[in-house]
Amino acid sequence: MGSTVPEADAAPLTVTQRRRRRRKKRKWHRCKRHRNHTCWRARTCRHRKHKKRRPKPPVSEPDPTPDPDPTPDPDPTPDPDPTPDPDPTPDPDPTPDPEPDPEPEPDPEPDPDPEPEPDPDPEHEPVAWLDEDLTGTALPTTTSRHLLNRLTYGYTADLHAEMVAAGTGRAWLETQLDPASIDDAAGDALHAWWPTLSKSHGELWDGERTGDAPAWIAMADYQRWCLLRRITSRRQVLEVMTEVMEHHLHVPVYDDGVFAYRTAYGEMVREKALGRFDELLVAATTHPAMGISLDNATSTKRAPNENLGRELLELHTVGAGQYTEDDVKASARILTGYRVAAWSTFDAYYDPASHWTGPVTVMGFSHDNADADGRAVAEAYLTYLAHHPATAERVVRKIATRLVSDTPSDALVAHLTDVYLTSGTDLSAVLRAVVEHEEFGASAGLKARTPTDDVVATYRALDVDVLAPVDSDSAANSIVWQTQDIGIGPFAWPRPDGQPDQATAWTSASRMLASFSVHHGMAGAWWPAEEATYHPRAWWMPVASGETMRFDDYVDHLSRTALGVPASTGLVTACCLVAEISESTQVGPSHGVARWQFPIVMATVLDSPDHLSR
Repeated sequence: MGSTVPEADAAPLTVTQRRRRRRKKRKWHRCKRHRNHTCWRARTCRHRKHKKRRPKPPVSEPDPTPDPDPTPDPDPTPDPDPTPDPDPTPDPDPTPDPEPDPEPEPDPEPDPDPEPEPDPDPEHEPVAWLDEDLTGTALPTTTSRHLLNRLTYGYTADLHAEMVAAGTGRAWLETQLDPASIDDAAGDALHAWWPTLSKSHGELWDGERTGDAPAWIAMADYQRWCLLRRITSRRQVLEVMTEVMEHHLHVPVYDDGVFAYRTAYGEMVREKALGRFDELLVAATTHPAMGISLDNATSTKRAPNENLGRELLELHTVGAGQYTEDDVKASARILTGYRVAAWSTFDAYYDPASHWTGPVTVMGFSHDNADADGRAVAEAYLTYLAHHPATAERVVRKIATRLVSDTPSDALVAHLTDVYLTSGTDLSAVLRAVVEHEEFGASAGLKARTPTDDVVATYRALDVDVLAPVDSDSAANSIVWQTQDIGIGPFAWPRPDGQPDQATAWTSASRMLASFSVHHGMAGAWWPAEEATYHPRAWWMPVASGETMRFDDYVDHLSRTALGVPASTGLVTACCLVAEISESTQVGPSHGVARWQFPIVMATVLDSPDHLSR
């Protein structure tokens, strides 16, 4: 009446036992193309982004014979193929297997799309939009506005004119990557506005010691200078990368004792922000400001302080989990000798008598470290760390988080890591690779402006002419309080890890309300008002006295002039609500929206996502 099942020599295996046997035969491996993906498939990687199509099932024509060997094995071991066909021999247990696929995957993955996604690495063709002809464009194109939103501190008519004059986004970027070629007289003149910026460490210490010029004033002046440079300087890409690197190699401006060297530290970072990271890391780690902040200035061979040695590994280079406690101890020993006479003269010097000598090993770096002058060892060690693949990944992820999105893909980070390593840690090369990557082009509007970004972009949008300060109420001095009102001033994050650059940190209800308040005060030219020139309200109305235009056209004009983008439907609707008129209402220079209602209408433009995101 039918085939009979031979009786097995051993008891039949349960479903759980069969699963365990199959797991033992899995061969785990790293995907060659996707470094963060671990696959257990022995024959092919099934990563959903793999370039190759998923292989078809091995059986295309059914075999009329259920099993090539009619005699079953004593132990019904499953087929060693990682994706075996169901066992054609029926199980002695009459109960059917509850799972059609007896081999569940540890992390279920969705079936790949019919058309696989492109290979995330290795050879990226430069994106075409970088070569888009910008000549004669009245407003930034969608793509060129995205470029200036990410690589500058916000739209201005002058900035757009520079991009048009360059001809293409790529040409403009190449000019920006050579800041010495850019005439920046206005930006350079800012340094003289605050005398504390030019004082030596001894003069700053004298002012703090006597109380004539407290240290916090020098640090506030440094913050003001940074903010005004972001508003004024034509070297916008340099300013952006300087901020990124100062956050990565963070020295809090109000950290105890750093005032004597913090301005000099920031100037050093600005000088190297578009160069090689290995050179920047050496200069930053051995700088007196970093030594004071992370206690290396008092570290000696008898009592090496591990603070800088640890943060160097955890925050500045390879990251947590990559090193051992012995590595931390050796790292601290290598860095001994860099001293600062804090709270006496604040002189910085290298003291060979304080340098720990003896063999050291850190994560593959080894040195006999026999010389009392350990500066050569420290430089070699820091250069080694700068070229470490784990450091490369951390540095480029920090850059991608600033320029692309809060969560840059592993594929983008892997590509940028390769560029970083093959270019010899060249930060400009990484920046080019970011902009040329398709993920950058697809990320418009995904980043929220931080408090400092918001304040700077608002000054630029309103085209406020800030003059040299004369007292504490001057706009150039008040600006630092504006950033603190919204959330935080430049480089004031108190921890050594640098402030976050994700929207979750800066999009709370209280932050938004604070931004709205600053926008309203500046739209009305109320505060700060001293030593600051705002356009009169009539300047924003494009029709002459006696003429009128539709209100929605007026809102569109405000958006185009301030933000460089046409007004969205949502913005027009919001402005109609605050002005309590319809979009078809005729308005002119004598209408309330151009006079007493102007601050609330312009503030609404500044409160829009087109301004608060980038």
